[in-house]
Amino acid sequence: MMAKHELSTADWLQLLQVGTLNVKGVLPWSSNYSFLVDICPNAAVQETLPHLASHKLTEVRAVYKPRRGERPLWDFIQGTLCQRERAAFLVSYALEWHLIPPTVLREGEHGTGSVQLFIPHDPEAHYFTFEGEPLFKEALQKTVLLDIIINNADRKAGHVLLEEKEDHDRLWLIDHGICFHTEHKLRTVIWEFAGEPIPAELLANVETFSNKLATNEAGLRTELQSLLSQNELEALQRRIGRVLSQGRFLSPGPGRHYPWPPV
Repeated sequence: MMAKHELSTADWLQLLQVGTLNVKGVLPWSSNYSFLVDICPNAAVQETLPHLASHKLTEVRAVYKPRRGERPLWDFIQGTLCQRERAAFLVSYALEWHLIPPTVLREGEHGTGSVQLFIPHDPEAHYFTFEGEPLFKEALQKTVLLDIIINNADRKAGHVLLEEKEDHDRLWLIDHGICFHTEHKLRTVIWEFAGEPIPAELLANVETFSNKLATNEAGLRTELQSLLSQNELEALQRRIGRVLSQGRFLSPGPGRHYPWPPV
């Protein structure tokens, strides 16, 4: 397997989408059925990504969350969690923050589901172990802002992964199945920036994203419409508008504002 920086996001997405998916086993401690899988290059990959041959890539590890394995929730439409995983990736990607690993929606051994690139990480490292670390301040500010925009109802500390790289460490975000609700449901453990002004460069990113959504750049709006309901898409636009008009990170409340368990 190759280092992740050697492929573009577009390459990873294509490999995840059309490569051969082999289930290795069930991931423990997941509230929904999640499978560790290997994605192997096949003839379709070789045809669309001929440059992969020079990398001698034989397989890549990913996490497969089939729709059929989703636990019913009273406040989210049954069978839509995998779609929300893909929608969250699209928002992060369009913001050009690249916080969420490449994620696709595709068929697998257990039916349609989300397939997300697996990030090697230390399971003992999570948000509470590097809270307040100046090195990660910008990434965590982006995380908080992303969660506000997508209305993340479950930002646990363990959903923030630390990937240790040779040149630098970086954060990745996972588990976005319960996002994009029309009602305010933001639940997160990250409140260290509450009430502070949002940095100008991050607001500029949000404004650019808003324009991409309005103009359907690269089919962004079209794909989000296929993943979310019309009411959810309109609620997303309202949240973006509030972020731009208020210019501050949200403070806790109203209602329950921490997920459970917190890790």
